[in-house]
Amino acid sequence: MTRQTHYPSYNVMNEREEWDAHTQAIVGSRLRPHESYSFLSQAEAELLRRICSLLVDDESPDVLDFILSHIDQTLHQSPGESQRKVGVPDAPVLVRSGLEALEQEVRSKYDSSFVELDIDFQKQILRQISESAAAPPAIWGGIPQDALFKKLLNMTVESYCSHPKVWSEIGYGGPAYPRGYVRTELGLLDPWEAKPER
Repeated sequence: MTRQTHYPSYNVMNEREEWDAHTQAIVGSRLRPHESYSFLSQAEAELLRRICSLLVDDESPDVLDFILSHIDQTLHQSPGESQRKVGVPDAPVLVRSGLEALEQEVRSKYDSSFVELDIDFQKQILRQISESAAAPPAIWGGIPQDALFKKLLNMTVESYCSHPKVWSEIGYGGPAYPRGYVRTELGLLDPWEAKPER
């Protein structure tokens, strides 16, 4: 997809000197390349990279690297989930077993890997998982498909929307602390905020 933005020259990182040191460190770490995984295998990471790319309709390598890093650390640290339905395994088990089932299904039907399929087939399979309609039951039995899809979608979107490149594309000014906003009336922008250019 060709990325389109109303803020083509805006870069939120130009405002980093206005953030406190802790915020600079956190946001800056999202731009560093990720070199290894603590939970995901390399094969799982590549499969997940394709899935995440489809979920957010973005193929930016640096953004996808951060998404995978975030998901990997979340699954490795397993910080807990505020609510989980009865019968749904915890996130590390759900994701690992779900990725395995997805790859088994594709290999049984197409004699191929998910990442090698045509994009329309990839989208169709993800849609089936979101509707708990992926088959066969011998492969998917016991894996709550809709819960798997929601978990992958939530982890992908939360990390995607916290990447500085995405902030710049949508014109988000990043953390306002400690500077804060002055012009809070509807339609007014502070001087440091992104201005639409198109």
